[in-house]
Amino acid sequence: MPESASAHTGALIDDGVRIAALRPVLLSAPYADPENLEVRVALPTGWRTTGLVEVTLDDGTTGLGEGYLAVFAPQVFVSTVELLAPYLVGRPAGDLAGRYRDMVHVTGYWSLQGAARHVVSAVEAALVDALGKRAGVPAYELLGGRRTDRIRLYASGGDSTSPAAMRAEIAAVAALGIDTFKIRARGHEADKAVWTLEHAAPHGVGVAVDMAQNLHDPGQSAADALAFLAAVRAGTRRPLRFLEEPLGPARTHEYPALRRAAGCPVAGGETVTTARELLERMAAGCYDMVQPDATVVGGPVQTLAVFAGAAEHGVDPVVHCWGSAVCQAANYHAAFAGGGRLAEWPMPAYPLRSELLVEPFRIEAGHLLAPRAPGLGVRLTPRTERQYAFRGDAVYRCLAALPPAAPGRWSAG
Repeated sequence: MPESASAHTGALIDDGVRIAALRPVLLSAPYADPENLEVRVALPTGWRTTGLVEVTLDDGTTGLGEGYLAVFAPQVFVSTVELLAPYLVGRPAGDLAGRYRDMVHVTGYWSLQGAARHVVSAVEAALVDALGKRAGVPAYELLGGRRTDRIRLYASGGDSTSPAAMRAEIAAVAALGIDTFKIRARGHEADKAVWTLEHAAPHGVGVAVDMAQNLHDPGQSAADALAFLAAVRAGTRRPLRFLEEPLGPARTHEYPALRRAAGCPVAGGETVTTARELLERMAAGCYDMVQPDATVVGGPVQTLAVFAGAAEHGVDPVVHCWGSAVCQAANYHAAFAGGGRLAEWPMPAYPLRSELLVEPFRIEAGHLLAPRAPGLGVRLTPRTERQYAFRGDAVYRCLAALPPAAPGRWSAG
């Protein structure tokens, strides 16, 4: 565990309670709508999978955590949970640092970075949830205490394939009182970014762009990203709020130069699976905004290590939240404990973003208010497991070609 994370675990006092069981849970639910490009390309059945770990303590208290891996490789997620379980059952639940070390020792040789880290994330979040429920306090209290009462949200979506669907997204963002809308626009879609900038502005909504390069190897270059920005500026005088994931994993070294030339904040980091790597990237000057995800980077405590490093390097930490309500809750509680000022709010419809909550998230004037329920504020019922049972056809397809852009679709009208 990075040293900077250790200060945030002091409130987790080991009072003897131990881990009695770990259980992997796969759930599948309808996702977004047919006008969504992600659905058309990667989820052709329209269903998406979430992977949870349910931890049971020896007093019967349960907790939930999520690992993003299950979206892509659900059976790998299940197998890794089952591998870890014998090493954790019977161990003290309150010693998060010890349990983190146990999981790293078991998986580190073959997955110090990568898939197993998602499962480590899920187990740690589940322990935090269970311990918070047991203590009767929100999880952020166990993570060092709340450092802010509200966090500004940016709406995340914008993968619509038609202007009509994009107009509906803009209206939904404005209705929430959120003033920044992040869309997906690839290198050939500057016209889409221009169209959205112009049509969102009358609603008081600014636009950020996710270039979705995090799965592309080698992906586009810094020169390609700058050409995209130049094309956007040629079409509108309205500025982008930020540019996210403009480079693929093989071009990380180009981030500092891109950041100096971009003329808008540069964001990234959602796929990075260790706090150490994100700390190194921040030290190298890669980002204006770093985007850790507690379901990917090792759990809430590791997310807080990134927050601490961000403060040291003058970078804004902004949690990435693209999973179910369990993913959102783990990230938001870390952000409240870390003093976050901005967080992602996913827009595509997904029942598992509401079904798993004890009480709805509260949004006021575009800000998320601090949750009040114990733990992460999540629950799993037998009815939810039956209703959203895993479907083998609800697995994300990464190797799929984007459809060709329709000429003139994003014209000024």
